[in-house]
Amino acid sequence: MGAAKVLKQLSFEEYLAQEEKAQVKHELVDGLLYAMAGASDRHNRVSGNVFGLCWQAAGRGPCRVYASDMKLKVDAQTSYYPDVMVVCQPDEGEYYKESPCLVVEVLSKSTEAIDRREKLHKYLKITSLRAYLLVDSLSRRVEEYYRQGEGWQYLELVGEGRVLVPCLGVELSLEKIYEGLDVPVERPDDEA
Repeated sequence: MGAAKVLKQLSFEEYLAQEEKAQVKHELVDGLLYAMAGASDRHNRVSGNVFGLCWQAAGRGPCRVYASDMKLKVDAQTSYYPDVMVVCQPDEGEYYKESPCLVVEVLSKSTEAIDRREKLHKYLKITSLRAYLLVDSLSRRVEEYYRQGEGWQYLELVGEGRVLVPCLGVELSLEKIYEGLDVPVERPDDEA
């Protein structure tokens, strides 16, 4: 039997220092490190489409659009790498951001449960966040959470329609989000 390993909770500053020299990206969840796996072609293409549409909409305005290499500090012991993030207010961190107005996670079989539960719970506590989008990579479906006063409104688009990006003042069509991909309206039974 092997020796028990003691898990050490890291502060955010310790995490940043360790991540700077790491060979593999990690997310920090309640002080513990979790290595990230690579994403599929489909996941990357959907993320790329959403990033491109947001980047184009941001133009030369005050908003900045980040892809999956920018960290989002959620709290003192949690940091994620969202698939797409839009920041429209001053947020000067060089290696992480704290004040997104939009966070997008692209769902895949390996990340879906975390994106729907853990990240949803953490993201909706970010005071600057106006929208959290869950974009399915296996079917043409986007789930949307929009801040409504002190609460959140949930919407779901399936097949076609337009997704509002409030901080950029634009709508993204499902046609453009899934452009170049053969994605069914419903998830195949063997992939659900």
